[in-house]
Amino acid sequence: MLAWSNSSSNGSYTSFLWVGFPGLQETRALLVLPFLSLYLVIISANALVTHMVVAQQSLHQPIYLLISLLAVSICVAATVMPTMLFSFSTHFNRISLPCCLLQMFCIYFSIVFDCNILLVMALDCYIAICYPLCYPEIVMGQLLAGLVGAAAARNTCIVAPLVGLVSQVHFCCSDLIHHFACEHMALMKLSSGDISPNKSVGLTVHIFNRVLDMLLLGASYSHIIHAAFWISSGRANSKALNTCGSHLLVIFTVYSSTMSSSIIYRVAPTASPAMHNSLSALYLLLPCLVNPVIYGAGTKEIRQHLATLFQLCSKRQSY
Repeated sequence: MLAWSNSSSNGSYTSFLWVGFPGLQETRALLVLPFLSLYLVIISANALVTHMVVAQQSLHQPIYLLISLLAVSICVAATVMPTMLFSFSTHFNRISLPCCLLQMFCIYFSIVFDCNILLVMALDCYIAICYPLCYPEIVMGQLLAGLVGAAAARNTCIVAPLVGLVSQVHFCCSDLIHHFACEHMALMKLSSGDISPNKSVGLTVHIFNRVLDMLLLGASYSHIIHAAFWISSGRANSKALNTCGSHLLVIFTVYSSTMSSSIIYRVAPTASPAMHNSLSALYLLLPCLVNPVIYGAGTKEIRQHLATLFQLCSKRQSY
């Protein structure tokens, strides 16, 4: 009777219970403190980078505005951590189907949006290095706003059909999600019907988003690196390559972590839930942590402003 108390008239569950990390049920409360600390570090670091870009007039340039937008977007994916912490600290970690679908949309929208922002950053870097004299005329506020708006529209067109198909699925097998978030494949495992359309759409999304974006990024950076080696000034050459290195490191972190989880789900469907959850935690949290380190501590202009801010704070405390 209890099993069907949260089901609809057709026997499909309308709410779900997060299991979190299976196998750690006895010690899951011990995970609250390290993950809470990690969550606070992620939010604080990305918020600090965003604050520096917004507050400093000298950083109101396209590349820094894109960095701050990337930090804000990445933090959306980190919002899965409160639900993760809740699943660690209590047994009453149930979520309704509409809230689960909303969380799924936010997670995948954020991930796809990050990839689109990286594409725009690659375009900005390409114009800055290959056409430096025309850069101020080409890269304007209207163009930047248009590209970001197009990225948001593209995200909605990619993610909305995936979430819409999930909402039509009958979840009759179980109401236990062996995960800490409403991930697509974790939720699909609860269906007893034909989910081949969902798998096909999910695979199409990955191919259209990841493969196409990687081809565009590869073409952009091949031109960027080729142009950088032709720069006569050694200082300008070093700055260009350093900028490309930072971007490529972020791209590698985002794409490798997300694609590894997708590949394991399709190549090794019988892999343990602990492996799937670990890979999901990796692609959701690693970019959130790496982004402020690479762009905050690795970018000279932002690093200088951060040093000045810390000096002002230390002087105020001394008084």
